[in-house]
Amino acid sequence: MRPASVTSVDEPYVKLQRALKADIDPNAWASRYSPVSHPFPKPSRGRIAVKVIDHFGDEVLKVYDT
Repeated sequence: MRPASVTSVDEPYVKLQRALKADIDPNAWASRYSPVSHPFPKPSRGRIAVKVIDHFGDEVLKVYDT
């Protein structure tokens, strides 16, 4: 599973880096910092789960049948 897009308010990867206790490459982050999802191939069967977590830590999960 990989994130399709990630956004935040101010210095978004700083808080994530602190929470994960890991280094985050700013160039890699720049490719994910967008309100537009990255395309991915539709699975031939099964379901797709979309999880959104805002900068406050609130989560929403929606599962779609393919």
